[in-house]
Amino acid sequence: MPTGVALRDAREQLFNAAERILLRDGAGALTSRAVTTEAGCAKGVLHRHFEDFDAFLADLVLDRIGRLDAQAAALREAAGTGTVAGHLADALTELFGPVAMAIVGLVVSRDALRTRLRRTTPRGVPLLTEATAMIASYLRAERDLGRIAADADLDALAPTLIGAGHLLFAGQEGVPPEAQAVRRTVTAVIAGVVREAPPASA
Repeated sequence: MPTGVALRDAREQLFNAAERILLRDGAGALTSRAVTTEAGCAKGVLHRHFEDFDAFLADLVLDRIGRLDAQAAALREAAGTGTVAGHLADALTELFGPVAMAIVGLVVSRDALRTRLRRTTPRGVPLLTEATAMIASYLRAERDLGRIAADADLDALAPTLIGAGHLLFAGQEGVPPEAQAVRRTVTAVIAGVVREAPPASA
């Protein structure tokens, strides 16, 4: 088997195992032995592919951040369709799934991991910072289409939406808030800048 394929498969297997541990047992249970045991492979497999356990965790977080690219592209392409509040509510719900929330908790709890991630995310909380950029990019697209006020402060609005979304989804023990609650929060945050016509009554 080509080395590149073997490496990719091993990484994905280890990442998936780490995510299962995070969801089931929390960040405190995440060790190299726990990951390799969960993945059903020898402990040496992790250390063959990663410098150390913090390097593994950093790559796990970067992998999750990389997955935002597809969501960000889809969100920008949706600009001008549907409603701004609807797109933002859906984006926050997808963003703050159980795994992402567990990843954020992991980053916050491990100083060495945050230090490593400063190489790619110099400011803010990794994953949340990139998610804020995703939301800001979408808002800019809607502003260009005239559905967001031209003078809207997107640099303030995007982190406000991310912060409000994080608070809504945090501590839910795997049970997300109701869709109506997410939509209501988003609507309140963007109420002063939305320029689209409200949907017609049924």
